[in-house]
Amino acid sequence: MTGIETLFVTPVYRTMLELEAGELGEIEALCRSLVEDDAAGIAWCRKNGYPGYTSYASLNDLPWRFPAFKVLGKRLDRHVAVFAKHLALDLGGRKLVLDSLWVNVLPTGGAHASHIHPHSAVSGTFYVAMPKGAPALKLEDPRHGLMMAHPPRRRSAPRELQTFVEMAAEPGELLLWESFLRHDVPVNRAASERISISFNYRWA
Repeated sequence: MTGIETLFVTPVYRTMLELEAGELGEIEALCRSLVEDDAAGIAWCRKNGYPGYTSYASLNDLPWRFPAFKVLGKRLDRHVAVFAKHLALDLGGRKLVLDSLWVNVLPTGGAHASHIHPHSAVSGTFYVAMPKGAPALKLEDPRHGLMMAHPPRRRSAPRELQTFVEMAAEPGELLLWESFLRHDVPVNRAASERISISFNYRWA
């Protein structure tokens, strides 16, 4: 009997986050305020040639500083727990806990290079502002680096067989993936900033 079985799948979780009226606007206002007020973050971005702004290297306590981020963290907890069950993770009585959460503001012409999150189990992004023309998240097949003599895929290849997949998102949408999955953000060709909140969960 001849057959094909799909193995070693890489799930990505997508949902519109359940938000109260005005909550997304409050979060966006907080993100924009950090661009003006986070002197340490602004200095780090300038020193390291980071386009736009990120709080990644300056503020590691956003849920403690701002109630809106604390509430957001609680909402993320529930979805990460659902995703962990879907992944059939054996947590051994432990939990996946929010380890870090940071703001990204990508201006016109800015991009974020390909990377992974090596010290985490689950990573994700919550989208705050995605103006027309803002880039989608670009995900890379985790086997890509092992394909030294592998022919390229046809452009017509099914989505699950493509080497790179772009996942467009709307404001209020949440994406989760396992942290080993390499990803990047192509050049922002929108006329205004692309704003998102990224985060990591570790096994604790």
